[in-house]
Amino acid sequence: MPTTFRAVPSAPMLRRTVTLLALFALLALGPRDATAQRNSTGDAGSIYSRFGIGQLESFASSQSEALGGGGAALWTYNYPTFDNPASLSRQVVVRAVGGFRMQRLTIEDAAGSSSTINSGSLGAVQFGLPILQDRFGLGFSFTPYSRVNYQVQTRGELITDPLQQDTTAYRISYEGAGGLQELSAGAGYRVTDALSLGLSADMIFGIIEDGRRTIFESSAFTETNLTTSTQTRGVTATGGALYTLSNVFREQDDLNVGLSIRLPTKLDADRSRTLGESLDRDTLAADLSGDIDLPWSLRSGLSYRTDNRWTATVNARYEPWSQFDSDFGFPGFDPDGASQMNDRLRLSGGLEVVPAGDDQLAPYLQRVAYRLGGYYDQAYVAPSDDLSLRTIAVTGGLGLPTAFPGTHLDINFQVGTRGSAEDDFVRDLFVGFSATLNMGERWFRKRKLR
Repeated sequence: MPTTFRAVPSAPMLRRTVTLLALFALLALGPRDATAQRNSTGDAGSIYSRFGIGQLESFASSQSEALGGGGAALWTYNYPTFDNPASLSRQVVVRAVGGFRMQRLTIEDAAGSSSTINSGSLGAVQFGLPILQDRFGLGFSFTPYSRVNYQVQTRGELITDPLQQDTTAYRISYEGAGGLQELSAGAGYRVTDALSLGLSADMIFGIIEDGRRTIFESSAFTETNLTTSTQTRGVTATGGALYTLSNVFREQDDLNVGLSIRLPTKLDADRSRTLGESLDRDTLAADLSGDIDLPWSLRSGLSYRTDNRWTATVNARYEPWSQFDSDFGFPGFDPDGASQMNDRLRLSGGLEVVPAGDDQLAPYLQRVAYRLGGYYDQAYVAPSDDLSLRTIAVTGGLGLPTAFPGTHLDINFQVGTRGSAEDDFVRDLFVGFSATLNMGERWFRKRKLR
């Protein structure tokens, strides 16, 4: 009887189809979410997102998000980390990742007044592909880079008749929406058993809109809407290295040291201004072209794992935003005057416990990953010389195994504070939740004799 070859399927066709459909759906939702932010300010966020290019966002993986948000040295086979492209070398299955975030923000001022805002947005869409198992891998990521989403109002009275002393009350609403997005394609290669190197090409693009609406209580006056729209796009690159030491303090442990550097980014920008009544606006000024120079970024970290049960990590991120330059002005930055941009420093750390380790037959609650962490972020913007904007937060979450091997549902939270309710400033108190589906499947196996 002749020998024949047969390809052994890696998983049921239904699982693969569901994975592909979910991936394409998440990729389709990504740009749509960015457009929705740009066109609507109905779910305003922090007033501090008004300054500079917005409130900076970061997402390495759903695991690192619960451990303080840094991932330069954090890797597992279940969570490729896009903070360091070198970690893309450590992949064994195809992965598709997508998530959603919700936040409840309470804003307090010096007088004790407060208001609460709820908002939601897409978290990240990521895709990992091992070309050579645990040796060479590719990764693609679509994540927010910055977010502009604010609304603040001032009130006043307009004198309409000085003789009769008639006045008309009005409100001026300062509104902003949009932000920048980041699209990355990277590769990681494991040079030796200990050393991995990686490189990614990163595109940063998006639209930032800042508007001012004047609303009169009298119908004799027409509402006006002045909007400044800045459209940006630029390309940069990130290089990274990951070094792993095994059996450092005991058997079955590893100590990881990670470092990644992103090059400075020059964004090509076009700015236009429109003026009109309500939503009907006409172009007030022709498009102006210029450059926006973003600084380089350095990310470093340490992680330690033992028995595949305990994982601890600490991370640091530094960005010299005092070198920021732009042909256009932004709140907090005057191209012809003094800049209030500060160097950014972000410190984070966290601890993960999986009681069962690699035992897939253990009770469910012992296979859950329990995570707790926190971070400190010295912001790159300063609303004034008297206020240094800092964010301090506690993070945590659960990594929930599913009925599909290699697939996890991660539920994360963060609770923190930003700014200070002194003088004319406000304090942000935020509670955030996120749900991220991390789908993994072995799509390819070697042929076997039948």
